[in-house]
Amino acid sequence: MVRYLLLMVIIMSMNTLTAQENKEIASALQQHVFKLAENIGERNIYHPQALHDAERYIKETWQAMGYEVHTQDYELNGIRSANLEITIPGSNKANEILLVGAHYDSVRGSPGANDNGSGVAALLELSRLFISSSPQRTIRFVAFVNEEPPFFLTSNMGSMHYAKAARQHGDDIRLMLSLETMGYYRDEPGSQGYPPLFRYFYPSSGNFIAFVSNLRSRPQLKQLTTAFRNSSDFPVERVSTFSWIPGVAWSDHFSFWRRRYRAVMVTDTAFYRYPYYHSYEDTAEKLDYERLAAVTVGLYGALIHLSEKGL
Repeated sequence: MVRYLLLMVIIMSMNTLTAQENKEIASALQQHVFKLAENIGERNIYHPQALHDAERYIKETWQAMGYEVHTQDYELNGIRSANLEITIPGSNKANEILLVGAHYDSVRGSPGANDNGSGVAALLELSRLFISSSPQRTIRFVAFVNEEPPFFLTSNMGSMHYAKAARQHGDDIRLMLSLETMGYYRDEPGSQGYPPLFRYFYPSSGNFIAFVSNLRSRPQLKQLTTAFRNSSDFPVERVSTFSWIPGVAWSDHFSFWRRRYRAVMVTDTAFYRYPYYHSYEDTAEKLDYERLAAVTVGLYGALIHLSEKGL
């Protein structure tokens, strides 16, 4: 009971961040995205120096926070590729893992500000928020490589390598969150698109964050959504549906579905909302960092809750 009350105090405190604290988180998110998209730019194995620069930036950022960074290397087309991982051991249920991941490569021809600089930025700032936390379950943060085509949905994806190794090691991943294209929001009616029929059930304005899962992950999706709503008033929508619907499986969570782990994508819905998706115009100034900060803080509160209850 005491731990539960302390949990509620933590979550309530996250709802009452000062304007200055929110501004600082938004500024940090913006700095990460500008570094990845504007300073480093297009980053993939066709631009290996940039890919390795992005890897180095993430690693050094985590090390500056005091984390020990582990790498999972593999070679692809003669280029070394690496997933990066940090771990916050659970204080009670240490064998049970909540994993948060985002890919740091960009598609060919794009600087990848929203896809997926926004996801990496949220990953880094979430891990910063956890520096002084002591979750009951273990929290892992992973930066994945080689998510974009031509490796997407193949065994060459960084997250495919990671999920396969996790299953072989017997890792008890209770929930994986894939942070994917999270930084673009619009309030105008009609600014949100959907697959056929979805528009009859969801808002027409693209001002929400979406949680997306397959049918098998539906219980965890519901728990995540409830935890997010308890820790944030930011608009959130959820859907549990078939993986063959365009966009539903289009990120690293699919690799974990393949290995029978429960996983949820956290997204602004990408091409259903963002007109610069997978283009050279996916640049850093187009993102809404204040709203991305609100989502990041809400996810922190939700993860704190999920580390203590449910799943």
